[in-house]
Amino acid sequence: MLINPMLSDADGKLPYYIQLYNYFKKEILGGTLPADTRLPSIRSLAGQLNISATPVELAYQQLVSEGFIASRPRSGYSVQPMHALSGADAAAEPEERHRQPPAQALPAITPRDPQQYPYDFHISKNDFSLFPHKVWRSLFQEQLHNPDLLQYGDPQGEPALRGSIAAHLRQFRGLRCTPEQVVIGGDQHLLCSLLCHILPGGARRLAIEDPGYHLLPSAFRRNGYEIIPVPLEEDGLDVEKLRSSRTSAVYISPSHQFPCGMIMPIAKRHALLDWAVSTGGYIIEDDYDGEFRYHGRPVPSLQGLTEHSPVIYMGSFAQSVAPALCIHYMVLPEKLLPAYRSLAKELYLEHSASRLNQIALHYFLERGHFARHLRRMRLLYQKKHDSLLQAIQLHFGEQAAVRGQGAGFHLLLRLNSCGNARLLADSAAAAGIRVTPASYTWWEQREPDPPEFILGFGAIPEDTISEGIRLLAELWLTE
Repeated sequence: MLINPMLSDADGKLPYYIQLYNYFKKEILGGTLPADTRLPSIRSLAGQLNISATPVELAYQQLVSEGFIASRPRSGYSVQPMHALSGADAAAEPEERHRQPPAQALPAITPRDPQQYPYDFHISKNDFSLFPHKVWRSLFQEQLHNPDLLQYGDPQGEPALRGSIAAHLRQFRGLRCTPEQVVIGGDQHLLCSLLCHILPGGARRLAIEDPGYHLLPSAFRRNGYEIIPVPLEEDGLDVEKLRSSRTSAVYISPSHQFPCGMIMPIAKRHALLDWAVSTGGYIIEDDYDGEFRYHGRPVPSLQGLTEHSPVIYMGSFAQSVAPALCIHYMVLPEKLLPAYRSLAKELYLEHSASRLNQIALHYFLERGHFARHLRRMRLLYQKKHDSLLQAIQLHFGEQAAVRGQGAGFHLLLRLNSCGNARLLADSAAAAGIRVTPASYTWWEQREPDPPEFILGFGAIPEDTISEGIRLLAELWLTE
């Protein structure tokens, strides 16, 4: 059988041994060189191609290591039996397959709009103008000298940080918890996925606020939970509708409901706790912005209202410090700790948040840097919040109404006229103003009439807020 690989010096891209490897691989996979075919000796093929023996030897060694050929004493090299692959490109060289366009291009993963807007009222952006770069750099560099942090960490999170988080939550959010109840994760969806495996009961049904935050409930749905939307009343979730929902857990944001902004009163909180106790259910409390209240003290958490609370408290440092830290946490009820530890042992869970970031954050909390930073950020966002309210009053006047103000990083703007919210948002984007229709927060999609929008003030500079609202009013009120 003629074996005559053609070597090329064109472009000098591929060394000879790679060209030889690709040639034999293609011929073997394509059936041109069937099983048991004897290949030329290294010296013979090198002489035939007028090259040194080294490229041939390297090519043969690679083919042997991948199982395409075998080397037998005194018999030389021969082709191994192959199991035929289906598909027209099975025998194609790697670089050829890479050049072939896919039959159908996969959609790009673009969860966040990369476009830059002169007036960006997006709800998921932060202001880093006051970020303590010097302090954080110093804390981080301290940890680089600790070789132990390069090892695997506690899957539940660094004990030091869990202690700092528990102390902070007890002091500032009114929680009743110990470090043993804190579970740290690099992603909120990961924490929710863990919850799906440790929540008891056969009824995998999760009640959610409608309208409300979709991303975390979506993690439950991906894990086999049925999502049951429960409507809101003026003071929060309709507890009577919850009682009839036959759900085993409910996901809520009682201290500043997203997106409507209401604060759940104490009577309704007690009713919610009563539902959990009477049904054996659990309450998942999302306190994403509970520390940012601008007039009056932050509202204490639901979790801290009772001993042995049936509340799973979810928190994060994404808004208060930076999302790039990827440090989120949940506080589990004591009754769920055995199930969590059993799961961690069964799956050999590993830490999902950077150990370096965790320890740096621990000292950031312990040495008082976080409390100082939080006070500065609260003042910064309060100024933006107040500027946004003033600008809406000035430029929209009686032609729009505001709700959800007073806390967090957004408010709701409702026009006192009819219109399509999506089209209005698109026209604003074309003018360089990004806003979000509130309709996307409805689980059961419907278009509110009149149109309503979520205006975030987290990242937009304070000195551009008024001009952005002026342009928005000019655009919408003259259409």
